[in-house]
Amino acid sequence: MSCRELADPFRRSLLKFARAAGACALCLGIAGGAAAQQTPTKVRYEEVVRSVLYTPMYVALNQGYFKDAGLDVSLKTSQGTDKGMAALLSGSADIVLIGPEASVYVANSESPVKPKIFSGLTATDGFLLMSRTKPAGNFDWNQLKGKSVMAFRPGSNPDVFLETAIRKHGLNPKSDLKLVNNIGPAARAGAWIAGQTDYAIFLEPEATTLEKNGQGHVVASVGREVGPVDYTVFTATDAYLQKNPGVAQAWTNAIVRAQKYVGSAPPADLAKQIAEYFPGMSQPELVAAIERYRAIGLWKTNPTVERQAIESLQDMLVTSGVLESAKRVKYEQVVVTDFTSKAK
Repeated sequence: MSCRELADPFRRSLLKFARAAGACALCLGIAGGAAAQQTPTKVRYEEVVRSVLYTPMYVALNQGYFKDAGLDVSLKTSQGTDKGMAALLSGSADIVLIGPEASVYVANSESPVKPKIFSGLTATDGFLLMSRTKPAGNFDWNQLKGKSVMAFRPGSNPDVFLETAIRKHGLNPKSDLKLVNNIGPAARAGAWIAGQTDYAIFLEPEATTLEKNGQGHVVASVGREVGPVDYTVFTATDAYLQKNPGVAQAWTNAIVRAQKYVGSAPPADLAKQIAEYFPGMSQPELVAAIERYRAIGLWKTNPTVERQAIESLQDMLVTSGVLESAKRVKYEQVVVTDFTSKAK
């Protein structure tokens, strides 16, 4: 393992739990087998953060799609992909919604228990670039030169996708500007309001809330710049999927149903169905956030995570210097398509 990898706090935290996963493998198998015998089957689910980005998931919960599929789903928010993967490997979560980069990192670890991506939810990055002042004309990414930008932890998808968008416009994210990536997810909005950095990336609903309060202006979409590359995916351990194939299939079926509905439902209807997950947001604000995300083609219409998406992601990880080219993983090491190919 290189010194650069050891210095990376994101991957270091993942590897810490990956090493411990071997000791948990037996427990995971027992828990998974017991869960499969229950009706309805209880599933401990963790999302990476709370965001309008995951509208199809909230619709599936609110509309009873999981209950119809025989699943009793509990919801917890991890506050970070590293924490979500840690929950998965330690056995405190059955299924997590995280960035696929985490599975690439753990595939390269010594953990005998490997995470497997079995279904996708978002088609690209949902982060929006915000400025403190409203641009006089059209925003130019070259305006970031010499500025500070609040990003995310090194090696995480938000950080890597942002760097990719910056490079697309001829800037070097390592030298032409300062990326601030040591602020935790829960503290980012407060840090921005307190005056830290010139620009920042935020998900919905934070972006809409900040705009409403006159504390920033959305100037660009990272996902629109990068294009289609799976951004957040449903992941479980290989042991869990082997013990509970019926759960994974029922889950994927519910997600397909939600994706189809979200693809055509009026934003006002979707806003009502996800409102319970965003108690601080008004209906007009939720509608605006949903419309903004729909405009950039954020939500997948097919749950399969394609081979090209994993290849493109690893290209980005290598270019950003968080994955050595020699440690690229094969598609089959991190993705299983059994459930999406049979999804109803």
